[in-house]
Amino acid sequence: MRREVFRSALLTATGCLVCCATNAQTMMLSTASADYVVTNIFSDVDFFSINIEIDAPLAPGVYVDPAIVNVTYQVTGNLTAGTPSDFPAFDLQRSVTGAEFYAQGSSLSFEVSQAAVLSDGVQAAELVGSAVILTFNGREIDNGRFHPALLELNADGTGRIQNSNNIVTQTPLLSVDFGDEYINDLSFDPGNTTLITEIPAPDIPNAISGGSGSISPAALILLALMARRRRACRSDRQL
Repeated sequence: MRREVFRSALLTATGCLVCCATNAQTMMLSTASADYVVTNIFSDVDFFSINIEIDAPLAPGVYVDPAIVNVTYQVTGNLTAGTPSDFPAFDLQRSVTGAEFYAQGSSLSFEVSQAAVLSDGVQAAELVGSAVILTFNGREIDNGRFHPALLELNADGTGRIQNSNNIVTQTPLLSVDFGDEYINDLSFDPGNTTLITEIPAPDIPNAISGGSGSISPAALILLALMARRRRACRSDRQL
């Protein structure tokens, strides 16, 4: 009887570990200036990098403002004299949670084709659309920033990164329109430009250890069940 109780507890805890590992699976949308040929149209953005962890397993489907774990991006460049900010150059670095990203007025949209081969990630050619296939709009409202970016990629291997229509301050009202600070055109090979990859769920040993020597919540469940079993055994002996 005791063995059956322990076996049941162990199976339950193991199931929790597997469940936790499965639920932890996410995907990463990642792109950077090194992936493109960049042509300066207005001002000079010489570096950008965008990394977005999306809180969903990699799968075909429509993603319009999906749940996001975090967004980290950087845009750096030299500005043409006389832009609204009157900066000679800028280095915008942002790291925010998904909730903060949407609260500040930003958005994200794309669609992964049902025919996409996911084993090597998602290439630009596997996003759906005849025109714009990916929009990252880092627009910010009343955060004091001129330079948050709008990135758009097109199915034909062209794209653009420019400042979004940011509302720098609301009182007094100070805003910039698209491209008032910088506009840079992009070109790329859609079939060889990987945009999205899977972040694998942790394996069971890592789930137990927490990945850094700590005990994960699922492992704590297992320990609690084992402790409960020991208490039950002691009670049996006292009877």
